[in-house]
Amino acid sequence: MTVIRDMTELSMMSITDWNNSEVEHFHHSFQQILPYLNAEGQTIYKEIIEEIERRQKSL
Repeated sequence: MTVIRDMTELSMMSITDWNNSEVEHFHHSFQQILPYLNAEGQTIYKEIIEEIERRQKSL
């Protein structure tokens, strides 16, 4: 079973250091609450999307 660290811990590290499960989990979570995100949340969500795209290109 994969352990997904909470956002408090992850926010203190580079998104490139997140594991794939964490990126996927928070992408789904942010996607669900997108209409309610403030500017900071939208910025984090954009970074998650960019990280997903970066990882897909490196495959």
